[in-house]
Amino acid sequence: MVTLHRLLASAIACSLASSLTLAAGAPVGVDLKGIDHSVKPGDDFNGYANGAWEKTAQIPADRASTGVFLEVFEKAERRNAELVKAAVAAHAAPGTQERLIADYYQAFMDEAGIEKAGLAPIAPQLKAIDAIADRQALSTALGAQLRADVDPINATRLDTGHLLGLFVAQGLEDPSKNYPYLLQGGLGMPNRDYYLNNDKDMVAARTQYATYVQALLEKAGTPDAAAKAKAILALETKLAQAQLSIVESEDIHKANNPWPRTAFASKAPGIDWNAYFKAAGLDDQPTFMVWQPATVTRFSALVASEPLDTWKAWLRFHALDESAFVLPKAFDQLSFDFHGKALTGTPKQRDRWKRALGLTNADLGDAVGQIYVKKYFPASSRAEVQAMVKNILKAFDERVDTLEWMSPATRQKAKAKIATIKVGVGYPDTWRDYKGLEVRPDDAFGNHYRAELAEYRHQVAKLGKPVDRDEWWMTPQTVNAVNLPLQNALNFPAAILEAPFFDPKADAASNYGSIGAVIGHEISHSFDNTGAEFDAQGRLANWWTQADQKHFKEAGQRLVQQFNQYEPLPGLHINGQQTLGENIADLSGLTIAYAAYKESLGGKPAPVIDGLSGDQRFFLAFAQSWREKTRDAALRQQVIGDGHAPGAFRAQTVRNLDPWYDAFKAQPGQTLYLDPKQRVRIW
Repeated sequence: MVTLHRLLASAIACSLASSLTLAAGAPVGVDLKGIDHSVKPGDDFNGYANGAWEKTAQIPADRASTGVFLEVFEKAERRNAELVKAAVAAHAAPGTQERLIADYYQAFMDEAGIEKAGLAPIAPQLKAIDAIADRQALSTALGAQLRADVDPINATRLDTGHLLGLFVAQGLEDPSKNYPYLLQGGLGMPNRDYYLNNDKDMVAARTQYATYVQALLEKAGTPDAAAKAKAILALETKLAQAQLSIVESEDIHKANNPWPRTAFASKAPGIDWNAYFKAAGLDDQPTFMVWQPATVTRFSALVASEPLDTWKAWLRFHALDESAFVLPKAFDQLSFDFHGKALTGTPKQRDRWKRALGLTNADLGDAVGQIYVKKYFPASSRAEVQAMVKNILKAFDERVDTLEWMSPATRQKAKAKIATIKVGVGYPDTWRDYKGLEVRPDDAFGNHYRAELAEYRHQVAKLGKPVDRDEWWMTPQTVNAVNLPLQNALNFPAAILEAPFFDPKADAASNYGSIGAVIGHEISHSFDNTGAEFDAQGRLANWWTQADQKHFKEAGQRLVQQFNQYEPLPGLHINGQQTLGENIADLSGLTIAYAAYKESLGGKPAPVIDGLSGDQRFFLAFAQSWREKTRDAALRQQVIGDGHAPGAFRAQTVRNLDPWYDAFKAQPGQTLYLDPKQRVRIW
């Protein structure tokens, strides 16, 4: 997905408006001023395409990074601000979308009211935790805190303060109905490496985390906070040791573990599973898909073996940590000091109105989205992007016909899968209904809690029912895109379909190099190292001949080796296996977007604009789409825990395409140069 990681929305900044237009006024779609002509393209294409921009770009004080994604995100944010302001001014009738939005936003902005309420809103949760007297009650509490992970990309690594997470989707082998997937969680830091890696930065993060845990507990009046913080960190270290790594979790075949509900007691003794599932509202589910079975077994054993008081302290801390942003300022500030300053190096918290918008979008996404597309996404833009998607799908289909290594049997299956991909552009055809959700203008904590619970119930309600293959997993105002392997579907939200990614007035080369490559990327996820394991119906099934699969996997490993060589920070290399799916999608998506671009010319030569050929503009647009400048702490977090390589290295994907060599005259001996036999060609 975009961020593309399926990491998404690591938004970034710097206005390109002044440099995106030609003297004649027609957008070229390439930032000419951002190019650093002192860098040879063959040595560092990202440095060439973005070097001049990077020298002057400033990361905003309230951001961990800056770049094109933030530019587009901020455009959507300004629009959302206008929409919410209008909703507040309208004094709409109770029950309307506008009233829900206005009340939710105003409640979060009511800082005085939040201060006055103090810890009263969360007191019932803390009191219930204090009342836990035995393992059955602990199991009930753990089940009651189960929540749904609605990110179809990051679902395999739900590193949150909930011991387990729920992901609802069709069965891996049964695409006819939805099943509950259980996923590992339990951590307060980004992922297991923060607990287990002993380099100085990870050790420092653990020290800062221990300080934060103690401070948050003390602020809430918790007795013996220092000892409890120490116990919490020790417990989470054991949870981290029990977890699978990201690479292991991304092996879809290791995730295909159906457990009957009645088998949990024997497969994972320690948790009272009857109490757990009853509290989670899942006691009527006959079967669960357990993504990391060994982890669930180890977690359950820890529930039985670790002191009850430690688990109660863990529950108390995470209740406070997850709600700090809707609690008084002292709690909110402590949370930002750790999660923002310590973990990402971001010195300043975002303005409250921006955070209010973000939370409103998170909890009432479709309500805001309906208003957003009415005002900001014309039917003409939707039609143009749909046509581009159609062209790129056609190019992919034609590309499959030319693959010499692929047998006719595999080719037939691949083409069938291409033909059945469902593409959503801009917004869903069916909107989410928030009827029954109570939103009050004076209850920020309660609004978020109820919205989160409503989302969980919405997901649970899908269990056992037919799969909705038109379901969207992103809101229209999200600056991202996603491939859904289980649905064999793509979502391209309206907010990413903006300049410089997409400009209906811009040169075709830049549109195909930017949004075209994004579209190609998402299509290619259906055929990356994970997507290729699913057939046209979204069923986990091998549709490859043995020889074809061997070739495909060997090509992927060459890409792994290529990315393993990149070193974003001294001593910290990209994990090529961890990022393989995204790297395959980048490579294949760029390849297909280029083919579609050439086809769009109708056999005519591309015009030369500002001394740049069409191919040069295409590849520059691609590299500039990935321009970013990131704080070291945030970059470290991304490399360790994200499935996407940093943008600077994604831009270097061009080194595998023959036309790039023709366009920029890369020569043997230059850093990026690859002999034709070394260039990775997958799709």
